[in-house]
Amino acid sequence: MTPTAFNTPFKGGSCPVTGSTRGPVRLTAARRLQGRILTGAGLALLPWLGYLAGTLPPAEAAAWVALDALEAAALLTAGTRLLRTDSRHRAPAAAAALLLLADACLDLATAAPGTELATALAMAVGAELPLAGLCAWLASRRT
Repeated sequence: MTPTAFNTPFKGGSCPVTGSTRGPVRLTAARRLQGRILTGAGLALLPWLGYLAGTLPPAEAAAWVALDALEAAALLTAGTRLLRTDSRHRAPAAAAALLLLADACLDLATAAPGTELATALAMAVGAELPLAGLCAWLASRRT
C-alpha cells in the first residue's frame, strides 16, 4: 500500500469529511451559545485536573484525572466543532454525555455521607447532569 492511499480524501458514503451533508450550515446564536458552553466547560476542567492530581492520593488521582481528562477532551472537541459548524460534533458530544453521566454516578457512589455527599449531589444536579443532557441532545440531532 502506498502512502498516498492515506492522503486521498473520502468521497463516498454518508460520513462527510467536513461541514454538513446539506450544504453550508449557518452558525446560529443558539448553536454559538451551545459551542461556547461546551468549550468553556472543557477549559474549566483543565485547572481542575491539576487540583485533583495535587490533592488526591496517587492511586485515586490517576483514575479521576483520567476520567476528567477524557471529559475535557470530548467537551473541547464537540464545542469547537460546533463553533466551526462542523457536523462531526455528534460523536464527541455523545462521548461527553456518557463520561459526564459516569462521573456523576461515581461521585455520588464514592462520596462519604455529610458535606462530601452534599457537594457531589450539588455538582451532579448543577453541572454534570445538565451538561450531559445538552451533550446527549446535541448528539441526537442531525444538524
